[in-house]
Amino acid sequence: MSDDNRADELANQARKYWSAEGYTAGGMIREVDYASQSAGLDPSLKGIKIVDCDTHVTEAPDLFIKQAPAALKGRMPHVKRVKGVDRWFVGERDFGTLGGNVIRADNNKLLGRLAFQTIDEGHAGAHDTKARLQAMDDMGVYAQICFQNSGVTQPGSLMALGDPELALAIIKAYNDAAAERQQESGQRLFTLAHLPIWDKKAMDAEARRCADIGLKGFVVPDTPERMGLPSLIEDHWTSFLELCEHEALPINFHLNVAIDPTALTWKGFAFEQTLSVVATMFSICNAATLGNWIVSGRLDRHPKLKIGLIESGMGWIPFALEALEHQFDEMMGAKRNIAKRRPWEYFKDHFWVTYWFEKVAPKLLLETIGVDKVLFETDFPHPTSLYPGVQAHIVDTLGGYSHEVKKRVLERNAAELYKLPF
Repeated sequence: MSDDNRADELANQARKYWSAEGYTAGGMIREVDYASQSAGLDPSLKGIKIVDCDTHVTEAPDLFIKQAPAALKGRMPHVKRVKGVDRWFVGERDFGTLGGNVIRADNNKLLGRLAFQTIDEGHAGAHDTKARLQAMDDMGVYAQICFQNSGVTQPGSLMALGDPELALAIIKAYNDAAAERQQESGQRLFTLAHLPIWDKKAMDAEARRCADIGLKGFVVPDTPERMGLPSLIEDHWTSFLELCEHEALPINFHLNVAIDPTALTWKGFAFEQTLSVVATMFSICNAATLGNWIVSGRLDRHPKLKIGLIESGMGWIPFALEALEHQFDEMMGAKRNIAKRRPWEYFKDHFWVTYWFEKVAPKLLLETIGVDKVLFETDFPHPTSLYPGVQAHIVDTLGGYSHEVKKRVLERNAAELYKLPF
């Protein structure tokens, strides 16, 4: 692929980050009896500070301009409304939509689409800290681990700008806003950092800076080689991973976006049919991320590295690990000595997983997977989010366990993994 074609492909990633069809008129509104869903923490969970380990913050329209150095303010990402849809632009380059928010301003929920077309139609808690904290109080959640909602900080798209100074400024502005939001929220909203992964020196420096300003972990891509960057087994990443070990900060893989699940769906499906399969496969495909790390030998070089597999569920973990155990014996052959431990051992030493909609796995597989390996999430305010009914679902799925186990899954695992101040 030529450099020009690669740049075009990288730039297209932001535009495809959320399918344009997901922003067309239509879908269905689910009426929510918000009064019955906003009573806060269930009495049976008293004394537990629930940490929601996968949520999304919509980058406010002025976020990048507000945080930028004066000389770069006119070049930073900004929002334009195009054919009724709010979209990010850097100069004239389309960086895609604002991301998913299916919770309407009146607390009802949109089904069958990815988001409302404009930021004003969606719940203000997607981008406003005060409104977000109120929504958290209503649903009985104390703290949230937050991920990006747009493609603005997507490495491939930033690389395609051909302007390293601007790309780095965008990353830094995002991370500065994360630190500001953390403080503004009273240490309840913890947005994970992004990095200029295309430049090893800049990546290491920004990772160090993010650790110093108190951010709680990093988001990295599954397969950076798809962007023309070194694989995670290469030394490009070694000093960064060593910093993560030293500072006890986790790296996080949010879904597995290296795989295109739309290629797995049947031709002729309507958008809603495709979306149902795609949403499922994005989660399950994190089994590839788990497997890649386990067979790589990297984890023997970084014995204290912590890895979050986020928005991926938990029920597939026993099957994936049993399969890897079998393939270790059947397939690794002469390469078996690359990995010094067994798959289950690597999982128990290095990985954490999240659950939200599942019922079978938290009820029946929690102890198999590990009480200390499971985190809770809602995915607010995205499609598939556990909204409404957060407290009822927690009580249903964890009601059969002791208060100690509930606190471990809902609070302490996250507090320890992300070094939260409570």
